Amino acid sequence: MGILKDKDRNKVQNLFKQIDNDVTILMFTQETECQRCEMTRKMLEEISGLSDRISLEVHDFVAEGDLAKKHGVDKIPATVLLGDKDYGIRFYGVPAGYEFNVLIQDIRDVGKRNPGLSEAVTAELAKIDEPIHLQVIISPT
Repeated sequence: MGILKDKDRNKVQNLFKQIDNDVTILMFTQETECQRCEMTRKMLEEISGLSDRISLEVHDFVAEGDLAKKHGVDKIPATVLLGDKDYGIRFYGVPAGYEFNVLIQDIRDVGKRNPGLSEAVTAELAKIDEPIHLQVIISPT
């Protein structure tokens, strides 16, 4: 039995039909998985199985430290979404609850190569000429 309920699995599968391009999910855990790492891995295994366009790579944060560093991962569980490039999308912790919807939409957007932003917003973002670090911190309370 999977983590997703049948009706949710069907909804996600239908959303993923909109994906035109491959998406790679990198998940960083460790050899002896913590409870949250295991839960995240199982969720991502199930999600990645819902579309041929989505692949999952599970990596050991300690043994593959160089890869984690390359992707800016400094804690686990960590989820990195990649398309034709690295869009800088990271999830730390279990992407459950409200964050689950964000994860699914982000996977879809990476697969479409379109974040759904207007041309005006895209033009303004193109003016940014130096690296920025933006974090969204979410609490269930």
